[in-house]
Amino acid sequence: MHASRLQQLRFERRALLLGGLQLLAGGVLLGRMAWLTVREGDMLAAAAEDNRVALRLVPPRRGLLVDATGLPLAVNRPAYGVELVPSLAGDLDAALDRVGRIVPLSAEERAELLETAKTMRGSGALRIASDIGWEAYAALNVELADMAGLQPVRTYIRHYPGGEAFAHALGYVGKPTRKQWQETGDPLFLDPGFRVGKEGAERGLEARLRGTPGAERVEVNARGRILRQLDSRPDMPGETIRLTIDRGLQAHLAAFLGEQSASVVVIDCLTGAIKCLLSMPAFDPDIFSNRIPSAMWKAMQADEKKPLLPKATQGLYVPGSTFKMVTALAALAEGVPPTDTVGCSGRYTVGGRSWHCHRRGGHGRVAMERAIAVSCNVFFYATARRIGNEAVADMARMLGLGQTFPQLPIPSLRAGIVPDAAWKRKRFGSEWTVADTLNTAIGQGALFVSPLQLAVMTARIASGRMVEPGLLADVAPAAFPPLPIPPDWLDVVRRGMRDVVNAPGGTARRARLPIAGIELAGKTGTAQVRIISAAERRRGVRRNESLPWRLRDHGLFVGFAPADRPRYAVAVVVEHGMSGARAAAPIARQAMTYIYARERAEAELARLEADRARRRAAAEAARRAAAEAAAAAAAAPAAAPPVALPQP
Repeated sequence: MHASRLQQLRFERRALLLGGLQLLAGGVLLGRMAWLTVREGDMLAAAAEDNRVALRLVPPRRGLLVDATGLPLAVNRPAYGVELVPSLAGDLDAALDRVGRIVPLSAEERAELLETAKTMRGSGALRIASDIGWEAYAALNVELADMAGLQPVRTYIRHYPGGEAFAHALGYVGKPTRKQWQETGDPLFLDPGFRVGKEGAERGLEARLRGTPGAERVEVNARGRILRQLDSRPDMPGETIRLTIDRGLQAHLAAFLGEQSASVVVIDCLTGAIKCLLSMPAFDPDIFSNRIPSAMWKAMQADEKKPLLPKATQGLYVPGSTFKMVTALAALAEGVPPTDTVGCSGRYTVGGRSWHCHRRGGHGRVAMERAIAVSCNVFFYATARRIGNEAVADMARMLGLGQTFPQLPIPSLRAGIVPDAAWKRKRFGSEWTVADTLNTAIGQGALFVSPLQLAVMTARIASGRMVEPGLLADVAPAAFPPLPIPPDWLDVVRRGMRDVVNAPGGTARRARLPIAGIELAGKTGTAQVRIISAAERRRGVRRNESLPWRLRDHGLFVGFAPADRPRYAVAVVVEHGMSGARAAAPIARQAMTYIYARERAEAELARLEADRARRRAAAEAARRAAAEAAAAAAAAPAAAPPVALPQP
């Protein structure tokens, strides 16, 4: 009895101790819960809210670009996309496999996504595709609803209704570079749907087109899927900007050019408004604004016609005879009377070396006006040697050559080269020579200009004013000061340019306008891209047609219309077009015909395109016939070799 009593007392003590410990632990837990509820409840509620609610920036809708009449040039098209948050997706390769069953991904795209994901931190989203269509969007929402980190999104993508014809003037948009984000620190630059201007007006007008981002609070589940929107602040779209471009004119000329490598610039001589800024061939800016396939990029880089180069503003060319008006005006400024004549026998000799005229037999004695009309090299050789190259270079700069026009919202305009003694001394460490003067006088040698500069030069000659080119239609045109050139001198040059197109013996007769009462004045130019040796001249200069395309001469034309009351100036450069009269002048004629007689121009284009279609069909038929003949020849049994008969 005594032993059992002791065991019972021990049990009661232990039970009491354990009960006390349990009460103490319970009290601690209750106290902690009370502390958390009372003192830290707000903080924990906020943490739970952070896990349930996500704050998202909403990229602003980009401002629109429209032409002078309000027709759209660059707009935002509603689209469906898909994003993936790598930090929530787990196995990214497996996630891309699942997405790829609905939204096909090339090996190149997949590799790029995986590489981009390596640089991402936190809950950043990866844009898988930006324009997947409604069917794919719906399938993603249904079939992959349980996939962690997947975010089908509604978005906007940039769309260019005019396509390739406006690619270089407008540029395109693309994802910001890492350097741009580092420079700004703007979190918007990390949003997978945000785009910035990359080239052309899109880049030059970026600040006005970007807009202000919005924001939204959304409820998400544990997998990062958006369940519903809780609150939002709308974005503020960028400005709608009206450009001076005439969409109809530029699209028409792009179609007229066909497959030629060329540029066309048309400027209003009164306001400086650029009506056409065309470079062909080009690229589809819709594709470039998303993800550019590397094969396409490499093919364009290798293309000898340089579709990635904005030729109108960055292409630099020897101007050839389109420069002769500069030499003429420089001579007049130096006091050379326009009635002075020079005898042309077909060559001009200095120190035993000869410079040739394009007409072997020469032009006889010609004065300035006639020299412009027939493009007599010898007249301009003799005249430039008489006044010196500094006068010619100064006049070239006054007329807009060597300038970059910083008021234009287009980046990377090139100045080119207007050579003089100081330039040569700095560039080559040698002195200027008579040969340099003669070459420059006719637009050859080290002289390089852009088509835009040629158009400005022509507008200044036509109007007699310091015309400055503009691309923004809503900017009031400036009152351009007059050129410091007497009107009588300009009239001499203008009459010569009128005769180029409209007088017997002019070098651009095929550029005459088919419009009663309106004449086109202009000047042809042919620019060599190779040096013709004396030996080749003795043997006979090879015709352009016999040379590879890249070695053929460029064809140029500048002009204005109407000749008696100038309103529009045009500059055309056809790369390796062989002749300004044959290749470039008809394009300028078509531009002016469209401006003054649109229906006639459209009918001419329809005839041209029908002829091109017939030629393509004939070429395809010939190709198929040749392939069939080759296949038949390969399938025919080989003829048995002749049997040798024994000799008697």
